[in-house]
Amino acid sequence: MPAPAQSWYHEKESAWLYGAVAAAETDPARRELFLKLAAAAEEQAACWRRTDPSIGDRFSPKLRARVVRLLLQRIPPRKLRPVLAAMKLRGLSVYSGPRLPSSHPLPASASEVGRRHGTGAGNNLRAAVFGASDGLVSNAALVMGVAAAGVESTALLITGLAGLLAGALSMAAGEYVSVRSQREFYEYQIALEREELATYPDAEVEELALIYNARGLNLEEARRVSRTLLSNPEHALEVLAREELGLNPDDLGSPVGAALSSFGSFAVGATVPLIPFFSGVTGSHAIYVAAGITLCVLFGLGVALSLFTGHGAFRGGLRQMVIGGGAGLAAWGIGKLLGAAVA
Repeated sequence: MPAPAQSWYHEKESAWLYGAVAAAETDPARRELFLKLAAAAEEQAACWRRTDPSIGDRFSPKLRARVVRLLLQRIPPRKLRPVLAAMKLRGLSVYSGPRLPSSHPLPASASEVGRRHGTGAGNNLRAAVFGASDGLVSNAALVMGVAAAGVESTALLITGLAGLLAGALSMAAGEYVSVRSQREFYEYQIALEREELATYPDAEVEELALIYNARGLNLEEARRVSRTLLSNPEHALEVLAREELGLNPDDLGSPVGAALSSFGSFAVGATVPLIPFFSGVTGSHAIYVAAGITLCVLFGLGVALSLFTGHGAFRGGLRQMVIGGGAGLAAWGIGKLLGAAVA
């Protein structure tokens, strides 16, 4: 299809889906927002049709859009936010947090937009802690299971190193694909937003104002601030990405950096159960020492995770010990059974 026809179809599909979101939305202000966005999308589709008179007036949603509409009939829109973002629907930032009171100070610059949703370095630290915990539990369970089958210390060390490398590489590959896909999705969405901002800037201002209005802000004031924010071409796309698409450019990161970080955190955790074998401890003593070190580190990781969960430090550490220790005991029991069966 030529570009005008593609744009017309996209706007018609968006309007159709906005109607489905509005029908599923229980909050009156949010329902009104999506109804207005549907109307705006219809107006923009009409603009594209006037640009190219050969575009017909018959619209038939594709299978993907039909599936999303069926999901909306069963799942609240808030929980479908990633799916709706992939369909390039706007206004999704209303699901990022509570509605704002009318007295809430409006953003005065692009740097202030979405600041309340920022995650900063906290997410990186949390991801590192979780990665280390995954490496520790998975490799400890592997070593315990193989040890229970009666394997010698040298073979245990080789098994542990293989588990460390396999797990770390798998984590790194998965993280790379995930972050790369996220960046490609963001770049695709921004390319569409850039085209729309150049084609009908007034409509983009109105859509942004409707989003602020749905959060409880005065519509005229929201329009004034929206015009101010979008008047700067350097920051306009970032503002629209945060407020219309619900995307945070600061959270994208580097695929290579994410892969290396994931590899490193997993490898650090997976090294812990192997410490006794590197220290020259052999036989059953090595298993006992590895189990003891693992439990202590699990408790420490639980304490660290409690900083993000809000639970008490002791409770968090104890829970992590119970979960990780349970996995190790289960692997030990399965290893015993397999060792007896093979023997």
